[in-house]
Amino acid sequence: MERPIMKDPIFLAQKSAPATAEDLSVAQDLLDTLTAHRDGCVGMAANMIGVAKRIIVFDNKGAYMTMFNPEIIKALEKRLTESQVSFETTELDKYRGIIYRR
Repeated sequence: MERPIMKDPIFLAQKSAPATAEDLSVAQDLLDTLTAHRDGCVGMAANMIGVAKRIIVFDNKGAYMTMFNPEIIKALEKRLTESQVSFETTELDKYRGIIYRR
């Protein structure tokens, strides 16, 4: 089921909880929502549909892929400048910035 896009910056900034087997329906809703926004979006996280769980879906060379509890296993040591990194949300609202994770 397609869900509305979450735009609350306080909710989006929260840490997400680990996904479990009970979250399969959330992953399907996330995939349905990404598919509905495929013209302007190549990937989404569960928090973007209002669910604070560690689930992402993305277009992987034409095939959709779902990941539960993904982890970054390698990162650059230096920080990139704002002109080197930008991101945009779906729909017409656009946000740009640097993403830092620890």
